[in-house]
Amino acid sequence: MKFPTSMAFLAVAAVLALPACSSTEVVRAPVEATIGQQLIDLKSAFNNGALSRSEYDSQRRRLIDSVK
Repeated sequence: MKFPTSMAFLAVAAVLALPACSSTEVVRAPVEATIGQQLIDLKSAFNNGALSRSEYDSQRRRLIDSVK
């Protein structure tokens, strides 16, 4: 069985049109903060009064221990 020329043309046109339907929006996965950035953020929270000294020391130790 042979495809008529018009059917072949429609099939090729449909395949070529598929990329035009795709989105060009780039979706990025969230980037986890580095240990250094987490330590900076932790210090900032402490300096701004959001953490007590014991909370700061505990969280800082936890971060440092996580890289050992």
